[in-house]
Amino acid sequence: MKKIILIMSTFLSLMALSGCGKIDVSSSSSNQVFERNEVKNSEEAIDLLKKGNERFVNNSLLNDNFSQEKKEDLLSNGQHPYAVILSCSDSRVPPELIFDQGLGDLFIIRNAGNVLDEVTLGSVEYGAEHLNIPLIVVLGHENCGAVKAAVESKDEDKLEGNIASIVEKIKVPLKEVNNSSVEENELCKLCEDENIKNSVKIIKDDPIIKELEEKGVTKVIGAKYDLDTGKVIFD
Repeated sequence: MKKIILIMSTFLSLMALSGCGKIDVSSSSSNQVFERNEVKNSEEAIDLLKKGNERFVNNSLLNDNFSQEKKEDLLSNGQHPYAVILSCSDSRVPPELIFDQGLGDLFIIRNAGNVLDEVTLGSVEYGAEHLNIPLIVVLGHENCGAVKAAVESKDEDKLEGNIASIVEKIKVPLKEVNNSSVEENELCKLCEDENIKNSVKIIKDDPIIKELEEKGVTKVIGAKYDLDTGKVIFD
């Protein structure tokens, strides 16, 4: 009798390990890899980002896609990310973590203030046109230091170094919301939102991206990260 019980116990353990037991595959590593590899359009891509951010907010990260097998797959078969993320370089806003994604899932471009120049826009074009990525996200965040620098700087100020080029780019959307009756903190929030919209517009107006959007191949959207809650709000 004891032998039978032992055999049954061993059998059930093997069943569970092999995936034949009652396991919730909706949260399993293999299922997530499959979903990411099967992204067909921008809506599916947005859905994966939202689900990943929800896991991040709820502190239930999968952290599932960093295996040696995955590394070898990316080396042999190349990358197939499903979203381009243009985000700020702020160390508190790492896209892979706040969206709970693994190796090869996101094509990330980062700079202070999530602004665009020719090199950055060229990277966006590469992701959309050559990697066939169906979704482009401009990800801003609250309490952005680059935006604050633009709000605080005066026209007569001479900023040192190349940071001046970043501030000048943010001053473009700042002009759209600048109002002397608005407090600085509120002005920063308004400028952060307008800065996201401005980068989205620049990407949308790019001839290559515009053609891809018109064909329904890719989609450009804005999003903002809340440092307090960890939640990403999509436009």
